[in-house]
Amino acid sequence: MKTDFKFSNLCGTVYTQGNLLFTSDGNSLLSPVGNRVSMFDLLNNKSLTFPFESKKNIKRIALSPNANLLLTVDEDGRVLLINFHRRVVLHYFNFKSPAEDVQFSNDGKYFAVALGKHIQVWKSPGFNREFAPFVLHRKYTGHFDDVTSITWTSDSRFFISTSKDMTARIYSLHPIEGFTPITLAGHRNYVIGAYFSSDQETIYTVSKDGALFIWKYKAFNEIKREEDEDDEMDIDKKEDVQLAKKWVIVSRHYFNQSSAKVVCSAYHAASKLLVIGFSSGIFGIWEMPEFNNIHTLSISQKRIDSVTINATGEWLAFGSSKLGQLLVWEWQSESYVLKQQGHYYDMNTLSYSADGQNIATGGDDGKVKVWNTVSGFCFVTFSEHSSGVSVVEFAKNGQVLFSASLDGTVRAFDLIRYRNFRTFTSPSPVQFTALAVDPSGEIVCAGSMDTFEIFVWSVQTGKLLDVLAGHEGPISSLAFSPSGIELASGSWDGTTRTWDVFNRGKHVEIFRHNSDVLAIVYRPDGKQLATSTLDGQIIFWDVENGIQTGTIEGRKDISGGRRANDRTTAANSSSGKSFNSLCYTADGSCILAGGNSKYVCLYDAKSQLLLKKFQISHNLSLDGIQEFLNSKNITEAGPLDLIDETGELSDLEDRLDNSLPGTQKGDLSIRKTRPEIRTKSIKFSPTGQSWSAASTEGLLIYSLDENLLFDPFELEIDITPKSILETLRSEEYLKALIMSFRLNELYLIHQVYEKISPENIELIVKDFPEKYIEKLLKFIASNIEESPHVEFHLLWIMKLLAIHGKYLRQYSNQFSSILRFLQKAIGKTLEDLAKICDENIYTIEYLISLKDQ
Repeated sequence: MKTDFKFSNLCGTVYTQGNLLFTSDGNSLLSPVGNRVSMFDLLNNKSLTFPFESKKNIKRIALSPNANLLLTVDEDGRVLLINFHRRVVLHYFNFKSPAEDVQFSNDGKYFAVALGKHIQVWKSPGFNREFAPFVLHRKYTGHFDDVTSITWTSDSRFFISTSKDMTARIYSLHPIEGFTPITLAGHRNYVIGAYFSSDQETIYTVSKDGALFIWKYKAFNEIKREEDEDDEMDIDKKEDVQLAKKWVIVSRHYFNQSSAKVVCSAYHAASKLLVIGFSSGIFGIWEMPEFNNIHTLSISQKRIDSVTINATGEWLAFGSSKLGQLLVWEWQSESYVLKQQGHYYDMNTLSYSADGQNIATGGDDGKVKVWNTVSGFCFVTFSEHSSGVSVVEFAKNGQVLFSASLDGTVRAFDLIRYRNFRTFTSPSPVQFTALAVDPSGEIVCAGSMDTFEIFVWSVQTGKLLDVLAGHEGPISSLAFSPSGIELASGSWDGTTRTWDVFNRGKHVEIFRHNSDVLAIVYRPDGKQLATSTLDGQIIFWDVENGIQTGTIEGRKDISGGRRANDRTTAANSSSGKSFNSLCYTADGSCILAGGNSKYVCLYDAKSQLLLKKFQISHNLSLDGIQEFLNSKNITEAGPLDLIDETGELSDLEDRLDNSLPGTQKGDLSIRKTRPEIRTKSIKFSPTGQSWSAASTEGLLIYSLDENLLFDPFELEIDITPKSILETLRSEEYLKALIMSFRLNELYLIHQVYEKISPENIELIVKDFPEKYIEKLLKFIASNIEESPHVEFHLLWIMKLLAIHGKYLRQYSNQFSSILRFLQKAIGKTLEDLAKICDENIYTIEYLISLKDQ
C-alpha cells in the first residue's frame, strides 16, 4: 500500500474573502479559499487549488500583467511570491501590517501596496537569483485614514489611491518637476474606488454611500468661463493661466439603492463599463460617462464582497463571503458562465460514487451537493431537507443517493433526473444520525438519536419494513457488510451489534467496548470489523468468530493543536482525542482515521502500526492548529484572537441570525468565533488512487502523484531507452512493451504502446505475462481520457478482459481498485463523446433543414 498521498484539490469551498482576479487571457478566475488559492478554468470547466498555503487566511491577491508572478497577502501582511505557471513559492516576505490592496503596474515593473495610511511601491521581482527580491522604490504619505484601493494609469506613470478619509489622491511613480500629489475631496463617506478613463482625462470616484463623482482635467480659464462668461481677462494673462490645469467635478450621480451601501466596484476602461456591488446582494452596470444604467440585478441574498471584470469586458465575477458563493456572469447574453456555492455551515459527511468520479457531501445548511472529482465543480444541489444533513450514502449502482437528516427524514435522490423520488419517515418524529444502504440498493436503514432504534425501509415501495430495538444510547454509525447479509450498528451505549436484517432483525453478535462507539466500518472482504471509541481506540473484530483481534491506541496520534481559550497545553488536553470517522483502503490493507483534530492517521490494519500522519491544514486563522500559544496574546479581556477590534465590520445585517431550525451552532452572545479545525468524515476512493476528508475548510482531496516517480521494476543492466527503441524497430512488440514497463519511463511506454498495430493486439495479449497486467491496465486507464485513440484503447481493454478474465476474477481483491479506475476513465470518455455526438447530430439536422429550405 502506497502512502505518498499529496494534496490534490479543495472542493466544497469556492470563495471565502478577499478579491477575485481574472488571468490576463480572461479565461481563468483566481479566488482565495481560506489560506489557499483556487483557479477556475472557465473554458475547460475545471478547477484546481494550488498546493501552497499561507499562514493565515488570504486577504488580497495580485497577478502580474504577463501572468508570471502571483502575490498573496494574508491577514497579518505576510506575502508569498509565487511562480504562477509552476505553482511554486519563490519567496516569503512580511509587510508587518495588513494590506488593504495590492496592484501591479500595467507595465509589470512595480507593484503598489496599501498599508494603513501609507502606500509603498516596490520593484517587481525578476526570475534571477537575488538575495532580497523585494526592493522598496518609494513610500507615499498624505492620507489621514486607511487607504482602501489603488489604481494605476495605463502608462504606469501615475496611480490614484482612495481612503477612508473621504478623499482620493493622485501620485506620480517617479518625481516630476513641479508636480505635487493632487487631492480630490468632496465625498461624504468612504471612497471605495477611483478609476481613470482610457484617455486619462476623466476620473470616476465611487463612495460607500452610493455617490459617483466624475472629474475632468480642465484649464483655469475653462473653469472661469463656465462660472462667469462675462468676465474679461487680459490676453497675456489668459495665456499664462491656460498652462495651469486642475481636476474639477463636472457631474454628480447617485445609485439610489435605498438602504444598501456600496461594497465593491470595478471599471473596464476599454468598454467604459462601471460595475457596482451592493450590501443587499444587488449589482448594477452603468455606461460611463453618460451614467446609463444597463442592468440592475439581484444575484445573492447577502452582500457582494468582490467584483472584477475580465480583459475583454464580457464576463463579470462576483464573490459573496457570507454564502461562500462565486458567480461569473456574461452581461451581454445575461447568462451564468459559472455559478458555484459551498456549504453555508459545516460540511458533515461525504460519500464516493462506485466509480470514484463523484463525491456527495451533506452539511449543516440542510443541503446535499454532488461534486465531480475531475472538474472540482458541484453539478447538482438538493435542498429538500429542512435541517442539517448527518449522513449521505451512494447506492452501489451509483445512480441513487441517500441522505439522512436531523429533520426526521431519509431521502433518496435520482442522479439521472436530479429529483427526490422517495422520502422515508418514522412513525414518530426522530432525528437521524446514521445511515446504511445494502449492496443491492433495495434496503435502506437509518439510526436515530432520541429513540435509539434502527428503522429499515424498502426503497422500491417506501414502506417501513422493521424497527430494530436493543441499543440503550444514540446510534452513531451503521454499516452493511459487503455481502449485504449483516448490518452492524455502533452506539453511544458502548456496544456494536450485528443484525440479520432479512431474518426479522435477529441479533447475531454483540461486541462490548469500554467507551462510546463513534464509528464502525467493514473491511472490503467483510471478514473484519473496525470500531472507533470515545477513548481514542480503534478496535478490530473477527466477524465470524466474534472475537477481538487487535487494538490501536490512537489518542496520542490524533492529539495535537491547542484552542485559543484552552487553559491546558495540547499535550495535557484530553478533550476530543478520538476518531469519529474510519475508512478502509480499497484493498483492505490499511485503515484511515480522522476526528476533531488537524491530523488524519493512516494505519496498517495487520500490524496496527501508524504509517503516516497527514496534517490537513496549517491555517493559523483556525483554532487548534498551534501546539504552543504565545503568552503575549493573552490579555485581561481574554485571548487577543477572540477580541473583535473591527468596529464597522460587524454591520447590523451581518449580526442577524437567519439560520434554519436546528442548524445554529455556537453561542450567539459571543461577538466573534473562530472555526476550529476538524475532520467530520473520511472516505477512500473505490479506485484506490485518492481519499477525501470533509473538514472545516471544505472537501480536501489527496491523491497519488505517480507521474514524478521513477520506479523501475525488475530492472536489468541491458534495459535502456536505446535497447527498447532498437527492439521496437525490429518489431518485437511484446518484448519491447515488457522492457518499457520494467524501465517504467512513461514516454517510452507511450511510444511502444502506440506503435503496436491493432491486428497484433490479440497475439500480444495472449502471451502477455500476468504480473504486468496491473501496470498495463493502469497505464490505459490514465491515458484513455487524454488520448484521441479511443477505439485503440477499447480494443486493448476488451482483449485483456476476454483473455485474462479468469486470472482477474481469481485475484479480484488485488485488481478491484484498478478496474474501478478503468471504469471511471471509460465513463468520463463516454460522457465526452456523447456530448460531441449530440452536438453533431443537431448540427447535421440543422444543415439538412437549411438544404430543404
